[in-house]
Amino acid sequence: MKHFLPLFFLLLCLNGNAQGNQQWGSYFSYTNVVDLAQSGSRLFAASQNAMFSQNNISGELKTITSVDGLKTETISAIYYSATYNKTLVGSSNGLLVIINANNSIVSKNAIVQETTVVATKKKINHIYEYNGIAYLSTDFGIVEFNLATLEFGDTFYLGPNGAEVAVRQATIYNGYIYAATYEGFGIRRALLANPNLNDFNQWQPQFGGTYWTGILTYGTGLFAIDNDGTIHRVQGDNLVTFGRLPSAATDLRESSGFMIATCATKTIVYNSQFLQQLQINAIPGELEDITYTCATIVGQTFYIGTAERGVFSVPMNFSAPFVNITPDGPLRDNVFSIKKSRNFLWAVFGGYNTFYTPDNKRYGVSKLTNEGWKNIPYDDLAVFGPFESISDISINPNNEKEVYLNSGHSGLLKLIDNVPTTLYNNVTPNNTKLQTVQDYTGTIPYTSVRINGGTFDRNNNLWMTNAHVEKPLKVLSPGGGWTEYSLVDVLPNLKTTSYGKMLIDRNGTKWLPTVAEGLVGFNEALNNKFIVVNAESGLESTYVKCVEIDNSNRLWIGTTSGLRTLYADRFMTENTLEATNIVFLEDGVPVELMNEQSIIDIKTDGSNNKWIGTAGAGAFLVSPDGQSTLFHFTKDNSPLPSNNINDIEIDNSTGEVYFATDKGLVSYKGTSTEAEDDLSNVYVYPNPVRPGFEGDVKISGLVNRATVKITDIEGNLVYETTSEGGTILWDTRAFGKYKVASGVYMIFISSEDASLTKVKKVMVVR
Repeated sequence: MKHFLPLFFLLLCLNGNAQGNQQWGSYFSYTNVVDLAQSGSRLFAASQNAMFSQNNISGELKTITSVDGLKTETISAIYYSATYNKTLVGSSNGLLVIINANNSIVSKNAIVQETTVVATKKKINHIYEYNGIAYLSTDFGIVEFNLATLEFGDTFYLGPNGAEVAVRQATIYNGYIYAATYEGFGIRRALLANPNLNDFNQWQPQFGGTYWTGILTYGTGLFAIDNDGTIHRVQGDNLVTFGRLPSAATDLRESSGFMIATCATKTIVYNSQFLQQLQINAIPGELEDITYTCATIVGQTFYIGTAERGVFSVPMNFSAPFVNITPDGPLRDNVFSIKKSRNFLWAVFGGYNTFYTPDNKRYGVSKLTNEGWKNIPYDDLAVFGPFESISDISINPNNEKEVYLNSGHSGLLKLIDNVPTTLYNNVTPNNTKLQTVQDYTGTIPYTSVRINGGTFDRNNNLWMTNAHVEKPLKVLSPGGGWTEYSLVDVLPNLKTTSYGKMLIDRNGTKWLPTVAEGLVGFNEALNNKFIVVNAESGLESTYVKCVEIDNSNRLWIGTTSGLRTLYADRFMTENTLEATNIVFLEDGVPVELMNEQSIIDIKTDGSNNKWIGTAGAGAFLVSPDGQSTLFHFTKDNSPLPSNNINDIEIDNSTGEVYFATDKGLVSYKGTSTEAEDDLSNVYVYPNPVRPGFEGDVKISGLVNRATVKITDIEGNLVYETTSEGGTILWDTRAFGKYKVASGVYMIFISSEDASLTKVKKVMVVR
């Protein structure tokens, strides 16, 4: 297999800031805020997988994502060092990321690679700076990090006999370093000047008997907060009750001369006289169940982070109302499924597990428009009753304002202009023929209408699967009528069978992926003909996750154990089908494409290349025949925030490829576009090609199989190719050998039958 990475991608991997923004786009959610930090005039906020900042004076917002080089594993803590002008970002797996003043990013993975600590106990909970050392409170102890050298120092294990103890927060007070632990080991302290702090015997229990969520040096006092939300002031060997929160604290900090204590429903600010300055219970106009996570102060502005709505700001004197300053984005980062129409990109967040058991999550949906994100909250969807586990989106190809949400538990919901108009399930009085699961044997009444893979055919009928029933194939006609088809004679275990997303090929054949029965083909126009492709038919695994049809009507079948293909046209004339693997030569040795990979999704671009999304291995782009791998994007070598690809969609008009992952939504600005019907929209970019440009010239708006010839002004041929789709690329070289000289170059385009022609020009300036 050829592993080809062009120059721009290699540069992207080396410097995300320099090249990433040119080739990638990010669409992260900033609503679930895990921590805040501040400089003199700027707020820093971290959601689980991205960050943003706001200038307190100008109001300017900036985002920092994986496209900018921020590679984390669920952000858990952030801190800004005014002395060193660096922002530190801690993660759930122990990764420490340093963002420098020039926006360069450095990652330190010593904690990640520490083999003596189990992976689940490496989370960085808090970062505290003292005399150039950042003390990282983790789930196993305290780690020193030198802010000048950017190197790790000692690690302190505080438990009995050096046991790992979760430390929520650390501080230094009167020459002692204090640690608030969360596993019943209380508050522990040791002399900071002690050269043997890595000896657990030097850490003495100060106050025990409970779980502690925070400890803070504020002014001349030392304050700690326990798991019940009680704020204590430490006076010698005694604890004096200072204040109380209604529940466990989520944050305790000093900011701009104030002490701020926050719990899920309240935040309290104390001044330097240890008097309450202000208290916030509810944000006017917001939901009552909003959850506060942290709060801070920049200048005269108070900021509060939430788990659902991002960050709110308000003047300290309340001279103006609360304002939500959160950047635009979808509702969540764990995007389960996406769907692209001409003008919109839809994203849903609920769904099912590996075995299609619904997760019963109650999430809203998000829609990307030219004006930004339109987020529809769950309550706006549940107007007809609960609508959970939204797993897929079906868009009417003749009216993109008509959308159907597929639920793995609650049926089918129709939206017109973002507003629910009809709920289809087993009880709605509209003869839907949708059914609840038929394998339930419990005594408590249970209804679960599991709909997936809604797909429109050329007659605008909406086909879908209804899992765990004997007639799983359902059809909603444009007029509102319903039809159903039984698979009793095809599959043996219908009452326990689940289905992936359906596909309809150009012959009208429906292809249904199943969990354990392989791939089912069905065509009602052929007397309800069925064919099952399973292990006896060449499938490596009968757990089929996805199926795609390419521009040659060739099926690409993704399973939990690899890839198979077959030509869909054979269904029309044959009674059995054989799926085959793709084998290529690597260093003279035959190798199977995608062998043993768990394939989640496959999409075909305008050039008939295949984008393949996997569970754990990132995304691949392979050539039309699968003999060459053009790209292999992973979290390590690209802005992908995760190697777990949940879904892929392609904007065929621009070539942009969207990747939905469990850590966020990003896009790669591809170049392969869908073929046009004529040559009226051909364009060339960039034009002119200026000195220093190292990329490819893009010629788009082509018909399929168009012949493209490029000559110099004297008619000498320098390049020739045939398009597969609507776009071709020219590297400004003469047949790939040497760069062409400065000058005007003619581009002659003709359709395959020569009935359509076009002539364009491009200027090259060296």
